[in-house]
Order: sequence, then structure tokens, then C-alpha cells
Amino acid sequence: MSRVDTTDPDPSVIGNIPTPSFARLPEPRALFAARATRFAELAEGHDLAAYLRFLAALCQLQSSIQDDLPEPDELDAELVKRAKDHKMPPLDRGKFAPDAAFTATFDRLLAGASQLEMPPQAYDALSRVRAADDATRLVMLQNVLAEAIPVEALAEHIFVSAALQVHFARLAARLEVKNLETVGDGVCPCCGGAPSSTILVNWRRSPGARYCSCSLCGTLWNYVRSKCTLCGSTRKILFQEIEGAGNIKAETCDDCHGYMKIMNQQKDDRLDPVADDVATLGLDLLVRELGFRRGGINPFLIGY
Repeated sequence: MSRVDTTDPDPSVIGNIPTPSFARLPEPRALFAARATRFAELAEGHDLAAYLRFLAALCQLQSSIQDDLPEPDELDAELVKRAKDHKMPPLDRGKFAPDAAFTATFDRLLAGASQLEMPPQAYDALSRVRAADDATRLVMLQNVLAEAIPVEALAEHIFVSAALQVHFARLAARLEVKNLETVGDGVCPCCGGAPSSTILVNWRRSPGARYCSCSLCGTLWNYVRSKCTLCGSTRKILFQEIEGAGNIKAETCDDCHGYMKIMNQQKDDRLDPVADDVATLGLDLLVRELGFRRGGINPFLIGY
């Protein structure tokens, strides 16, 4: 693993990037279908092949269950305006209450997941979620939304997280970028979630711009390069990488001792902020040995 000092200015930041758009909202069906494809690609010859294939099937399910789902409840226009005025995310996860659209999403995902190939322990976890009463399910939903999943129930919460990702992606897709405001370092302007990782995009109008990818709703929002997504510091930012895998690095901050992965889609436009995050678990283990804590939230990596 090499350590690269980022003291020198990045030439792509200085002259190559026009003003990037603040955010890009998700396209829910395409988002999960593309992620399923990427997980399947990554599984080939990987040490985590069985898990990656399971996640490929789960993401494909996230895409396919969206056909004919009920529409989520309409967002209150005054609430959206108030959120913008006060620089708050319009999707308030703290006040989330399951509506008919989410209930249908959750039920379809649990039913479809029962047909997926998975280890017995995972199937037992799925069975516990399917058998849970409404009160227990609500607690599990709140655990995911609070990013406080208990260690003893990690497997159960994978399925809960998958359902919430679909629902919040559908909610975010109905917003307008013009109604979003910067909320804070490492905070999604749509739902207030933490990023799973960050990407350097290969978009024609803003090649090399950096975007955080929300771990819940899938929104991408622009963020300054060589700035810590956890504390906002621009000092002592360094990159760690595994030799031969320089398309994905861990950006470490010596001020808060956290790190966030950064993926360069200019070098490989197949990189996915969730799938490639899971597939580069080895990078997490190496950076953790250096004393840094993980800043990205990925429900498929909780426990590592």
C-alpha cells in the first residue's frame, strides 16, 4: 500500500472542471439494475464471490420489484420550502412513517428475497424479519435510518436496508435539485444520510468533479476534492491505496482520523459507490490497521 501526499494542487481541479451541478437525483430502477450488474462482474474470481453474487441478486430484486408499486405519499410543498430555507434535507428520516408505498415495497422485497440463493444463516435472518410484527419492524427501520444497526442483528437489517434504499430513492427522484441546499460535510442534501463513498465522475460537463453518493437514497452531491467529508478539514489529507488498485483509494484525514473511499470513474466508468466499496474490503482492513475509522456507511459492510 502506498501513501501519497496531496499538498500539491490538483491540476484537474484548477483548470479542467467547469462549475459542476450541485446534485444528481437517482433513477431508481436503473440505479439498482446497474449495481446488480456491477456486483456480478466483481464476483468473478473474488474471495467474496458468494456474498457478491448474493448482493447482485438482491440489487436486481430492488430494481424489479418497482414495477407497479404504489406511488409514495406526496411531499408537502411548504415542508420542502421550509427545508430549503433552513438548509435542511426535505426527506426527514427522523419522522419517517411507513406509508402504503413503503409497505408494498417491503413486502415485495421480503417475498422476492425468499427465492434467492443464500446461506442458511441469512435465510434464518430473513425468516425472522418476515415473521416480525409491525412494532418490531418499525424498530428495525429506525435502526437503519439512525445508522445504528445492532451488531447482533446485522443480517436481518440487510433486508430492511434494501427496502428502505428503494423507497428513499423513489422519494428522492421526485425532488428537484433547485430545492436542495448544502446541509453539511458528508450529509446528503435530500435525506440527511451519510455517503457510502465518493466518486470522481466522468461526465462530459464536469469530468473529474467529486460527488458523494448517499448510502440510503442514492443521490449524488458535489463535494470539494481533497477535503475531508467527515470534518471538512483541508489539512493533512492523504491517500492510501492497495498496490495495483489505484482506481479506488482511501482518503484519510489526520485531523479527525477518519477516511472515505474515493473512486475514479475517469479511469473505470463501471465503478459503483456501493458495489466496489464492498469488493474493496481489503482496503478498509489495511487503513484500519493504520488507525483510521471508516466514515462511509454501507449496509452491506456493517460489521466489518
